[in-house]
Amino acid sequence: MGKPRSAASRAKVVAERLAGEFPEARCELDHRNPFELLAATILSAQCTDARVNMVTPALFAEFPTPDDLANADVSRVEQLVKSTGFYASKAKNLIGMARALVERFDGEVPRDLEDLVTLPGVGRKTGNVVRSVAFDLPGLPVDTHVGRLSRRLGLTTQEDPVKVELELNKFLPPEEWGRFSLRLILHGRRTCDARKPKCRDCVLLDICPSGKP
Repeated sequence: MGKPRSAASRAKVVAERLAGEFPEARCELDHRNPFELLAATILSAQCTDARVNMVTPALFAEFPTPDDLANADVSRVEQLVKSTGFYASKAKNLIGMARALVERFDGEVPRDLEDLVTLPGVGRKTGNVVRSVAFDLPGLPVDTHVGRLSRRLGLTTQEDPVKVELELNKFLPPEEWGRFSLRLILHGRRTCDARKPKCRDCVLLDICPSGKP
């Protein structure tokens, strides 16, 4: 087929094809509730999901609720999350996040992005992960994969993650934002590598402005 001329039309084709490629796309951070997902997403900064999943069982066994974590000793939390990197700031943010949940949200994870981003360690990406995955609400998390693929596919020229998110939001219905992000992430991990994209194996090759047969 010919390459779609506009970013909007290309985004729709990308969404359709990746839905066929990854019909059961899901967040790869293990969690049982919104609080666990929020904590795991904070830990995932500059760290793989696989590593976070190795750490969180012990963390949640010892601190299963926001109230428990809010009263935790920072040195103990640092010890538990050390292997995820940047452990001092992550431990501080986890405890601060838990205290904010207890003090301002009755121990519950808020659903509104405007509230989520007021929590320590939580930016738009983390807030959108929680909204889209835990609550099935509109939210399009932009990580390095989503940003890279969006630029390669000609969906945006922006480098700033917030600007990328707002541009992508214009192309798709809100109920598709979260799954679109998950599928871009999976495609980035498996095919559209940062250094050596596997263009010949890519279902998007014929519509990708950056594709190299």
